[in-house]
Amino acid sequence: MTNPAILYQHTVKRLELKLEKQTDPEQRMVLLDQLANQYVYTDVRKAQLHLDELEEILKHIVNDDIKLNKLINTALVENQLYNFILAERHFEKAFEMLEDRGGIKQQAEAYIDYTSVCINQKKLELALEYLEKARKLLKRFPDDRLSARISCREGFVNLHYENYSLAISFLLKAEKQISLLPRPLSLKDQYFLTLVYSGLGNVYANNNDPDRSVNAYLRVLDICKAINLRTRLSWHYLHVGSAYLSLFDYKKAEQYFYKAIKIDDDISQLARANAMANLGYCRFVKKKYKDALSLYDRAYHLFLEKGESKNLFNIERWRAEVYGALNDNEKVKDHLLQAFDYANMRKDVHQLSIIFRDIAEFYASMGEYEQAYLYKQSQIKAEEKAQSKTNKRRIMELQFQYDAEKKKRETERLKLEATKLQLKALRAQMNPHFMYNALNSIQHFIATNNSDAANKYLAKFSELMRQSLMHSEEEIISLEQEIDFLRNYLEINKKLRFDDNLNFEIVVDEDVEDDIFGVPTMIVQPYVENAIEHGLRSVKDGWIWLKFSMKNENTVLCTIEDNGIGRKKAKELQAKDPKRIKHRSMGTSITEKRLQILHETETQGLLVETIDLFDELTGEAKGTKVLIQIPIVEI
Repeated sequence: MTNPAILYQHTVKRLELKLEKQTDPEQRMVLLDQLANQYVYTDVRKAQLHLDELEEILKHIVNDDIKLNKLINTALVENQLYNFILAERHFEKAFEMLEDRGGIKQQAEAYIDYTSVCINQKKLELALEYLEKARKLLKRFPDDRLSARISCREGFVNLHYENYSLAISFLLKAEKQISLLPRPLSLKDQYFLTLVYSGLGNVYANNNDPDRSVNAYLRVLDICKAINLRTRLSWHYLHVGSAYLSLFDYKKAEQYFYKAIKIDDDISQLARANAMANLGYCRFVKKKYKDALSLYDRAYHLFLEKGESKNLFNIERWRAEVYGALNDNEKVKDHLLQAFDYANMRKDVHQLSIIFRDIAEFYASMGEYEQAYLYKQSQIKAEEKAQSKTNKRRIMELQFQYDAEKKKRETERLKLEATKLQLKALRAQMNPHFMYNALNSIQHFIATNNSDAANKYLAKFSELMRQSLMHSEEEIISLEQEIDFLRNYLEINKKLRFDDNLNFEIVVDEDVEDDIFGVPTMIVQPYVENAIEHGLRSVKDGWIWLKFSMKNENTVLCTIEDNGIGRKKAKELQAKDPKRIKHRSMGTSITEKRLQILHETETQGLLVETIDLFDELTGEAKGTKVLIQIPIVEI
């Protein structure tokens, strides 16, 4: 099997050589696009350079596919550079393009990628919203690769919610899903595998399982080395070092902290600063106080540059610890008070409780018991506030988890209900009288030796039955298929049942893309049949008119209008014929319930509206109009 690192290096080298020789802008554009796809996970700065040149070329050459790739890759790069607002803007532009020209899987993949930006900004509910969007898109077109990525992202959302049991469940699921993908894995699949093991390492660390945490983080490094993934290598070394630090293995911890510092990657300054601080702590434990202070100073300046007051608080505490070991009480006091300033600036009650405790212990060691008592009291108050804040946050997290689980159960219930109603709709789809009359008419053609008509309408009737059975096995069909079915149904009614005394017209507005709009099966036919059975059955020159137009971007409005006897007279006839009553309830009433579920609502809104039509002069009934709001699903 080819070594992934060698394969990657060969691919990149080949593309770079081609780019170096290529002068034609269009050809350079293609090569830059291919290289950006590689570098976005391995070398962010090179990706950025290629994307900048690509942007200049796209100002003069129109290529929407490459422009779309460029937007998504730029968003991914900005996300890794911690420019989250810029990343969001590029994703928004990409989403606009995807609505016009993107495929289902491409759109789902972009949604999954966008959740990384949401998670980095702690917009966890928004992340879940986009993961659900991606999941819905993949419902009709399953993709194991993208499903694994959804599981990975859900694991990280739960990790941020500190719901470690769910986090580990999703991450292990993602690991299993990726393990079943065809080999060799793509660069992006390998990247997601590093996320999975990094997430598992985090979960194990938070569950006080440092041994498993170390193993998970080491697996991340193995993958990064194998395929030259360098974008987060400093962080990965830092995580391994921190895990060894939890095991009190200072020698190995130092090795990995040193590697994190030495990585030549300027986008990971925070990782390097953390590594310096932790390496300083290791030196402190070994009583190498001068080294410890030097490393703390280097980390301090990086944290200060990045405005990391939380970490500046830690540095000041650790400096105080070093000076305590050196018996320099004045400097201990200075650094403890500076740590207090940083905690107070952030109004961080957890940090305040810690620093109040440290200051109280310092004054007690100095024999200044009154000051020690005052700070101890402040510590107790801060701890109470911190606990209250933790409890409130935990309640909110539990409420969110409860709501999410409740929504999931409700969705499953509605799906089950929709399936039951679909089966009922199939049973009630066509009136047996229609089928009997159609077959009886065909038999008449045969008996009168009209073989051409018999063959023609037997073929049409067979096609209608075939469509009916095929559609019954599908949840979603194209609107074009639905209209074709309705046209066949009306044509057979016209010829075989009404002896050409039924006219119909089907109109589709230009903005209705019936070939790509998906609609639920068996939604319109019951209302058409209802119009025929109860409105037009006793009318000599009946007509029925169907129109499909856009209600809004998510809904098609179907209008069914007839010149029948009207609902009042139909009810009088229904009272005399119980079979008609039963058929109506099993047809249109089932469909109305299905529509409520398909629109994801239990409310009794006007998803189906029936309007009685009257003659303006005489006031007599002159037919019925039915308006049906049909949800659109992409196919």
